[in-house]
Parts: sequence; structure tokens; C-alpha cells
Amino acid sequence: MILEGKALKYGDNINTDLIIPGKYLILTSPAELAAHAMEGGGPEFPRKIREHGILVAGRNFGCGSSREHAPLALKHAGTRCILAESFARIFFRNSVNLGLPVLECPGISRQVSTGDLLKVNLAEGYVENSTRGVRLKAKAFPDFLLKILERGGLMAYVEARLGEEE
Repeated sequence: MILEGKALKYGDNINTDLIIPGKYLILTSPAELAAHAMEGGGPEFPRKIREHGILVAGRNFGCGSSREHAPLALKHAGTRCILAESFARIFFRNSVNLGLPVLECPGISRQVSTGDLLKVNLAEGYVENSTRGVRLKAKAFPDFLLKILERGGLMAYVEARLGEEE
């Protein structure tokens, strides 16, 4: 699974309250949630992520409460992939369950700037920064997680598996 796009960079400790403020947790529509993604950092995120595609961050991305609204809002805002030094574990798993690729990549925050052209290989575990001519090693996704992402999330994966058994 290979993803390409331009980087939109953020810092360390981006928490779920910044990703989707608590006042929007009453919303159930992914499109409505997407309109408020990263609103705490400015209202322009949905436009910017559609132009860039790949969110890059530092350490501890997705810390805070375990709300599924956060990766759902990011995915439906147009985020194709999130690359970070590290993720809060529950955010990581919620993202995979919802079909949003997230990849831990040590050194990414020092080697990427907003606008850099990136190529991400989830299966082999690397990120190429074409703008800087750098290739970074990342934690490759195991096959079972790749299958979940390829299906668009855990529910779609389970439905497909149940259909195969019948």
C-alpha cells in the first residue's frame, strides 16, 4: 500500500481536543465532524489537508481522550495518512479501525517541512521525502493491519470475512 501527497506539519502532543473540540462530539455525520477538524489550531485545516493529504507530526499524536471522533474527523477532512514520531496507542488503534493509515516514523519531524512531497510505503515501512531526497525508516504494518486498512476499516474487513465464510 503506497500513499503520496504533500506534508502538512504539526508539532508534538496534538491531543484529541485539538483534533476535534469536545463541543462537536454530539455530531454523528463524518462530513460535519470533518468541517471542524483541527479547529483549535485554526479553521483552515480542512482546506489545507485536502491540498496536502499527509499530516506529519511529532511525538504523542492523538493523546487525550479515546474518542473515535478524532480520527474520523481527520479522515473525512481529506487526510490520507498521518506520519508521526509516536502515537497515543488508543488513537493509533482507532485510526486503523476506521481505515485511516497511521505510521510511526522516527525522525520525521526533523526531516519534513510543510509542502514537502512524500511517498509512504506502509507494507515495507518507509517514507521518501522527494523534496529533500531523504528516505526514512518507519514501522511497517503487519499483514493483518494492512488488510484492515485496504478494506477501509475494521467493520468492512469483518463484513468481508463473514461474507467469505458463507
